[in-house]
Amino acid sequence: MKGNKMKCLGLALCCVMTSLAFSGCASSTDSGKIEIEIVQYKPEAANYFKTVEDEFNATHDNIHLTISSPNDATTILKTRFIREDYPDIIGIGGDINYSYFLDAEILSDISDYPGLQNINSGYVDIAEALEFIPTDGTYIVPYVANAAGILYNREMFQEHGWEIPETWDELNALCESIQAEGILPFYFGFKDIWTCLAPWNSMAVDLSPADTTKQVNRGETTFTAEYRELSEKYMSLLQYGPEDPFAYGYNDACTAFARGESAMYPIGSYAVPQILSVNPDLNIDSFVMPASDTPDGNTLNSGIDLGFCVMADCPNKEAAYEVLDFLLEDSVIQNYIDAQNAVPCKTGDFQLASQLDGMKEYITTGNMTDYQDHYYPSEMSVDAQLQTFLLEKDVDAFLAKFDADWQRYNRDIIRMVQEYENGK
Repeated sequence: MKGNKMKCLGLALCCVMTSLAFSGCASSTDSGKIEIEIVQYKPEAANYFKTVEDEFNATHDNIHLTISSPNDATTILKTRFIREDYPDIIGIGGDINYSYFLDAEILSDISDYPGLQNINSGYVDIAEALEFIPTDGTYIVPYVANAAGILYNREMFQEHGWEIPETWDELNALCESIQAEGILPFYFGFKDIWTCLAPWNSMAVDLSPADTTKQVNRGETTFTAEYRELSEKYMSLLQYGPEDPFAYGYNDACTAFARGESAMYPIGSYAVPQILSVNPDLNIDSFVMPASDTPDGNTLNSGIDLGFCVMADCPNKEAAYEVLDFLLEDSVIQNYIDAQNAVPCKTGDFQLASQLDGMKEYITTGNMTDYQDHYYPSEMSVDAQLQTFLLEKDVDAFLAKFDADWQRYNRDIIRMVQEYENGK
């Protein structure tokens, strides 16, 4: 382990030390081939990665690739790290777990990897912003992203002549027009608490600085100051949803939207496959959440859904780079896009799903901002706090608790950040 730098990671792991068994390998096999092991955290993409593994091994004589896609991979990885049993490459999301791993100095600096030159600069910036304190080097290859905003029923909009809103006032006016037609503007799935984060994140990118959490850590502001307008506007969306938005879960909301029971659904692009499984013929498009008072204030809520990190202890970095080269081939990425309705982090002529038509301009120009919850520690249970807030509708109490819990669950990071700032 890496001495004191493992402290934050140790805090993140304290609840995951179980009897999980997971053997690792990072060496040459008896056949003389170099063994490269990837553990990636998206079990829903397991079939895709099995195909990638087979295709790579069929076309490479010197390297044997093994890709594991276990359930709860993040917990498994954390347990393996405690045991110093590292795979060669990990596939993780761009969230606070990546920040913990980077701070623990268990990831390799891959600044010399040529494939980084082809990654959309917007996602490179998003990855860099996840650092607790500025760190020299590059430690993740952003692979694919997702995007969150508002999905809408394209045929319903065309039939009624509704226009895509570009400001907060226009969004409210649109909702009033939809209600006047006897149609529900939004469906929510707030019975499943994680769905409460979707509108929150897509509004936060317009209404709060992208580095809000870092400003709080430096003692420059509070969430009470930065999140008030966001909280008030979020609460006001409830009037345009079902009478009891907490009676329905994610699957219920996807099904209702698929059946035309609402005109819009504020959720991420990841929901499209579930919706289409109910109604394959539904014509869906999307637009960014217009929480700002001016069109220029809008940005796409998008973050790294999957990125690849080479571990610092990987003994075969050159072979690991060869694996990354294969993963970044255009045809391999396109297959992932098609299978998972994803957004590529690599620049190029990729065919995106039609459901992302309304967001393409933001993607190609790099006008995107990461999910605020990618900076939240899981111990805070912000999704549950949001659900409670929406039930109780007490902005002051919600913000006060957010500030208090942030100081409680981030005290070591806050101390590290402020020591860095004082030492500059």
